[in-house]
Amino acid sequence: MSDVTDTGAKPGGEVDDDAEVPAVGGIVAELRHMSAEERARHEAEVAEVVAPDREIEVGVGDTLLAMRDVTLRFGGLVALDSVSFEIKRGEILGLIGPNGAGKTTCFNVITGVYRPTAGQVLLEGHPLGRRKRYAITQLGIARTFQNIRLFNEMTALENVVVGADARHRTSVLGALVRGPRHHREERQAVERAMALLEFVGIADRAADKAKNLPYGYQRRLEIARALATEPKLLCLDEPAAGFNPAEKEGLMELIRTIRDDGYTVLLIEHDMRLVMGVTDRIVVLEFGKKIAAGLPAEIRENPAVIAAYLGVPDDGVA
Repeated sequence: MSDVTDTGAKPGGEVDDDAEVPAVGGIVAELRHMSAEERARHEAEVAEVVAPDREIEVGVGDTLLAMRDVTLRFGGLVALDSVSFEIKRGEILGLIGPNGAGKTTCFNVITGVYRPTAGQVLLEGHPLGRRKRYAITQLGIARTFQNIRLFNEMTALENVVVGADARHRTSVLGALVRGPRHHREERQAVERAMALLEFVGIADRAADKAKNLPYGYQRRLEIARALATEPKLLCLDEPAAGFNPAEKEGLMELIRTIRDDGYTVLLIEHDMRLVMGVTDRIVVLEFGKKIAAGLPAEIRENPAVIAAYLGVPDDGVA
């Protein structure tokens, strides 16, 4: 990976003596001058660096995460009502439904923001129980958010390095005295973060503060930071929100590439064209209940799903 060096030049051509930006002869410039064969080889090397280096107890196609009769109540409001579904290792599972269906609530239960009133969530057959959010991240579940949550004053590179910290083994004392392990992990985190930024297509803005990135880059940066935790399951909450059609096409390609690189993906998205084009299976929620599950083609023709989205009266559903 190319180093980030102090060139004093901004991507727009302006000069900032205090800025750190990717070297002029860095990744982006190198890619422009590569042949198709060289670029393919380089992309394969990046994918190898980015691929998760984690032991996973279940094989590809087996159940990675399971929701078992999960109910969540807020006082008299039932947000989730005995919801059950499974996510298979190596697939992209879509979770869809009208506004208020309980999709993000599912994410919040899976990632430890909420604890279910009844039922349980199992990762590789083991209940998540009452673990805190950071512990669930360490177990291998990462997420993005509907509303982008980045460290705005940090650079793109620093944001991703923060994500890599979830996998570090250095003790607090080791970090304070900056021992050999700390230096090694710090160097590896920077190298992996640069690889991830290239993987999601924003390596040219590695040294820009997150708040100065275009909206689409911020979305991709949040994905890169989540991937830095080396998740067994990556949960994407409406990653295409605010995207134009071209950006959505690019996002679909990225999500497929993430899956092909060895990750499992759970996707919430309102854009049905994107969902139908990228998912392997789909689960549909309405008013906190699961009303359908199956292949995209099956969901597209399901009368209950059509009714949920188009408002067809219940007695009009076959």
